[in-house]
Amino acid sequence: MSASQPPRSPRSPEPPESPLGTDAPTLLVKIFGKDRPGITAGLFDTLAAYAVDVVDIEQVVTRGRIVLCALVTSPEPGGTTEGDLRATVHSWAESLKLQAEIISGTGDNRPRGYGRSHVTVLGHPLTAESTAAIAARITSTGGNIDRIFRLAKYPVTAVEFAVSGTATEELRTALATESADIGVDIAVMSAGLSRRAQRLVVMDVDSTLIQDEVIELFAAHAGCEDEVAAVTEQAMRGELDFEQSLHARVRLLAGLDVSVVDKVRSEVRLTPGARTLIRTLKRLGYQVGVVSGGFTQVTDDLKERLGLDFASANTLEVVDGKLTGRVVGDIVDRAGKARLLRSFAEQAGVPLAQTVAIGDGANDLDMLNTAGLGVAFNAKPVVRQAAHTAVNVPFLDTVLYLLGITREEVETADGVVVDCPPGLRTE
Repeated sequence: MSASQPPRSPRSPEPPESPLGTDAPTLLVKIFGKDRPGITAGLFDTLAAYAVDVVDIEQVVTRGRIVLCALVTSPEPGGTTEGDLRATVHSWAESLKLQAEIISGTGDNRPRGYGRSHVTVLGHPLTAESTAAIAARITSTGGNIDRIFRLAKYPVTAVEFAVSGTATEELRTALATESADIGVDIAVMSAGLSRRAQRLVVMDVDSTLIQDEVIELFAAHAGCEDEVAAVTEQAMRGELDFEQSLHARVRLLAGLDVSVVDKVRSEVRLTPGARTLIRTLKRLGYQVGVVSGGFTQVTDDLKERLGLDFASANTLEVVDGKLTGRVVGDIVDRAGKARLLRSFAEQAGVPLAQTVAIGDGANDLDMLNTAGLGVAFNAKPVVRQAAHTAVNVPFLDTVLYLLGITREEVETADGVVVDCPPGLRTE
């Protein structure tokens, strides 16, 4: 399961050789067939009779079929022969109605090149055509696919390619173009311990954490929903200055009774997968926050309900139980969101390189570009083009796959095992 390895680029020096040595004789033992308990134990029990050392093991089970590969040292000269080992392994395999293949060679696996990356692919569905295009583009950059692993089968098909031999940024640029051409979401991250280090995830709220635009919910109670929605859309596309558009929309809310706040809170709809995303991140030790061009009257409630660590937004002014049509304090705009991300990271003790930002609008761009990983979630075209990666499916918990977290790990943490068809999971 590897793309052909092109000549190594001068910028990628050879890694150190294995301590085994390049001339040491080795055998690659490959077992194929119907999976059942005891196959792995049986193979190595058979090999143990020949006093060989295990150099490498790889095992994959797909739809009940096992592929087990073992790279072992050849039997010592003067003792049992390689021919005896081959005959015994084939006999054992036949007794279990398995197939065996044994290939002689020397040394360990070919060293992986430097410039190692994780390429996460989200397909809804993931087609053979798009998979071929991704693999070809990786190869065209000088990269080699070392391993492929499925992260999830729902609500999207998510697979991860371990790639070596090319710089992460170069690979990201090449695959961003491919992603747009084939309509599949692709994220490229540098490999290393930092990927699973404790991090900070900061999200936009409107149309990201929740399905709604909060100001439009308020506007519906004021009878000016259409007018506010039109201005909101222009602002999210980057066609209007956010602060000016905010003041213009908030003025339309003047005179609303403060009791409307509780009604709006009850109308807010979380994005599918939002609770799963936050719950899983918290269990893994991440800190989670939100920044919003909306209002603290809603984000403070979300912070309490969802157990968030940080929350910041604009505040609607209230006088004598009525909204005045003004906001108080500093405006949380495009620059403000990036500033708050830095502030949250400092408070959390997390380097910016280990932060993740998620958003959909033009006013999220500075935040997305400040974070170590910026994710455009069902975003406007200008945002998709500028972010590190884009997710274009309506499930917020798919962001977990970009961090290398599998659906099985999510379900294990929840204490459930679910075989849920795509589109049915809403939590």
